[in-house]
Amino acid sequence: MFKYDLSFIILNYRNKNLVKYCIKGIEGLSLDFKYEIIVVDNKSNDGCEEMIKKNFLQVKFIAAKNNRGYATGNNLGIKNSQGKYIVIINPDVAVFPATIEKLFKYLEANPEVGIVGPKLLNPDQTLQYSCGIFPDWRLPIYRRSLLGKTNRGKKWLKKYLMISWDHNEIKEVDWLFGAFLFIRKSCLDKVGLFDERFFLYLEDTDLCRRFWRNGYKVVYNPEVSVIHYHQRNSAENKGLGGLFKKTGRIHLYSFLKYYLKYLGQKNPHQK
Repeated sequence: MFKYDLSFIILNYRNKNLVKYCIKGIEGLSLDFKYEIIVVDNKSNDGCEEMIKKNFLQVKFIAAKNNRGYATGNNLGIKNSQGKYIVIINPDVAVFPATIEKLFKYLEANPEVGIVGPKLLNPDQTLQYSCGIFPDWRLPIYRRSLLGKTNRGKKWLKKYLMISWDHNEIKEVDWLFGAFLFIRKSCLDKVGLFDERFFLYLEDTDLCRRFWRNGYKVVYNPEVSVIHYHQRNSAENKGLGGLFKKTGRIHLYSFLKYYLKYLGQKNPHQK
């Protein structure tokens, strides 16, 4: 049914050098699996296509006609993939040798799990919070303004990002951050791809929610890890004006779409 065991999807937007190192990192793992690497370029005009053709003839390159965001770009890659498992990997992610093998074996042994994600680490090996509970109306207020520095804001954010939990055990979670997702393709075929109404932010949360709603588990597996070199812009609190910066506006619009989409619906992952 599937031509490959794994399909790595790398979405580029003006980061061709990171894409280059990401591909080299994957190829340097010496995986025993049959895999393909698909690079989707979101109309970057940064020379990524030329770089791929010059250095990686085996990589499938897809040029999007325009930049329609994270969800649409990754969907282009998924639609052109032939792997049993889809690995969504940001170009600013470096993978350790055992990570892919262990996550593959985990999904093979746990057919009820639809998405699994590793522990994300900062370059200095400190923990990067990459899972949490489904958000409510307070998300953009506390994540994008100084209200997140108040006692009430800190308490909510601590709960939202599961900060009290030590992140050292395998655990079912509401959602996983989309920088690195290991997804069962057969589940995607039933649940559907990323919702393309989300340009950036919340598309990962939305996908995880739909997996839970369809009976597929979402699991955080800290037995393996990756290095993620980017700090998420939406997590920056830069005063009330943060809601009105470009990334703040995009985050707010995405949240409003998410909020209205699930208004009145119960959490499909019951605690």
